[in-house]
Amino acid sequence: MKKLLMGNEAIALGAMHGGVKVFTGYPGTPSTEVLETVAKTNKDEVYAEWSTNEKSALEVAAGAAISGVSSMVTMKQVGLNVASDPLMSLNYVGVKGAMVVYVADDPGPISSQTEQDTRHFGRFAKFVVFDPATPEEAYTMVKDAAALSKKIGRPVIFRSTTRICHGYASVDIADESFGGDWHGSFSKDGGRWVIFPRLAYNNHLKIEDMLEQLSDEFASYPGNELSGSGKVGFASGGVSWQYLNEALADNQSDYKKLKIGTYPLPEKLALDFLSGLEQVLVAEELDPVIEDELLRICGKYNLNVKICGKRTGNVPRAGELSSQILKTSISAFLGNAQTNNTPTDKLSEIKDKIPVRPPVLCAGCPHRASFFAVKDAIKGRKATFSGDIGCYTLGNAQPLDMVDTCLCMGAGITQAQGLCITEPDVLHFAFVGDSTFFHTGIPNLINAVYNNHNIILCILDNSTTAMTGGQPHPGIAKTLMGKPAKNMSIEAIVQAIGVDSLESVNAFDLNECRSAVNRAAANLGVNVIIFKGLCINLLKERSTCKVDEAVCTSCGLCVRKLGCPALSLNGKNRQAVIDESLCTGCGLCAQVCGFKAVLKENLS
Repeated sequence: MKKLLMGNEAIALGAMHGGVKVFTGYPGTPSTEVLETVAKTNKDEVYAEWSTNEKSALEVAAGAAISGVSSMVTMKQVGLNVASDPLMSLNYVGVKGAMVVYVADDPGPISSQTEQDTRHFGRFAKFVVFDPATPEEAYTMVKDAAALSKKIGRPVIFRSTTRICHGYASVDIADESFGGDWHGSFSKDGGRWVIFPRLAYNNHLKIEDMLEQLSDEFASYPGNELSGSGKVGFASGGVSWQYLNEALADNQSDYKKLKIGTYPLPEKLALDFLSGLEQVLVAEELDPVIEDELLRICGKYNLNVKICGKRTGNVPRAGELSSQILKTSISAFLGNAQTNNTPTDKLSEIKDKIPVRPPVLCAGCPHRASFFAVKDAIKGRKATFSGDIGCYTLGNAQPLDMVDTCLCMGAGITQAQGLCITEPDVLHFAFVGDSTFFHTGIPNLINAVYNNHNIILCILDNSTTAMTGGQPHPGIAKTLMGKPAKNMSIEAIVQAIGVDSLESVNAFDLNECRSAVNRAAANLGVNVIIFKGLCINLLKERSTCKVDEAVCTSCGLCVRKLGCPALSLNGKNRQAVIDESLCTGCGLCAQVCGFKAVLKENLS
């Protein structure tokens, strides 16, 4: 049967139909929907969990795989950095059941700190990598990835990119049943699963031989294609293969084309492609992986073929590609100077007229209230604000301007510690969300207490993993599968670590928050404030605020101080106006207004 599926949905179904029984991961755009699809689809035939971080998720999946049960772990490209330690060792140890490491790259980047190309990691860590070009191919290829992993006894990487993850296609679903169960049988196997230097050395040799053999076998794998003829060639892989074909659709000439969907790159197929060619243009996201491989093969076999792409500046070196970008690149590559390659689609014609909408904290977001309380409490004092990954990163925007640093998950806590060493006379605040606190915040807070650093940690607890769509975490009493779980108390964990002071406050009570900040700022050592306020997506009852025109003085302080998208100065005499369709009635603006011109009303 055919189903209209998002790429991530297709990958989830393909994995389940391919025999994967244990799914773990940590939410991160653009990978999140895989586990959400598993949770919605399965009826206890498979096991799925949101783990506390990517390292934990990978180790849980590895435990299942060494017991003979096929597993998949999901993450985005920066999550692979967190999981890389166990992943490197696991490839040397191997697995018994299949294990697929699904990594979603984010060219652009659209919602990430960095642009990273996981194919590099595959080459560095000596992993087999699968790289689908369409959601339809992703469904079949992930099954192939699981099958190969089981055959070779090693984990494999399944790499996708944003437009494959979130693109939709009509996918031919071959089988609706999942079958079997997720109970395995672990065999101690004479210490096979214990990594020692001698074992790593011997397995390194085996991995090198395996990759060389797979390079030959991949020449006939359906995910790799060779077509066309002529003296000019085009090579691509992943979603760029679609862009390339769209860009060449109106070109009447015949060209040789090479599609790469697996790594190690099939050298024999590449040799067939390069044979008889004079020049090649390579289009790929993100880095010149295929391009470098073709250059290596040309050097190895002394082929006089000009390879063009990112290294030569023929293709953009950063960001996403598109069919329009490749049309321009192809035209310049072929020397068609007479071709006008200015984009002519309707969006391109009007894009300069569309107002820019920067990302902003939602109206009623508790993080805005928390940031404002800190800023207001310490005005006039020198302070630094170390941020973290989450919705609250948006606190860097004006008028809040409350995020001075943002590096990676949990790093705000430790960067603040580094700053307090070098600037001891400054107040150093760190901000972290509840989900990120569980992810990587706990060991960093332990480091602060152990080394007696002087920081103020603000834990912004909105009771969800908001940035990636509201997934549960250990501080919420339910699992990914909706089953009840133990509710981990952030207060209890922080208290057990031994901080110097701890307070929990209502994020929307401005006076309470300011008082707590002032008390923490007066103390040395590690001082923690937990700001509690529900994410607006969790609100069950909504109220709204209104401006009393007879009282409002048009001072504009509420707009200038808060930057709430529900507030504007569009009323009579440029008085404050509140958009009731956006307002959640948090009441922060009412507390900020010195003239009591804002009133809070309950909605039925």
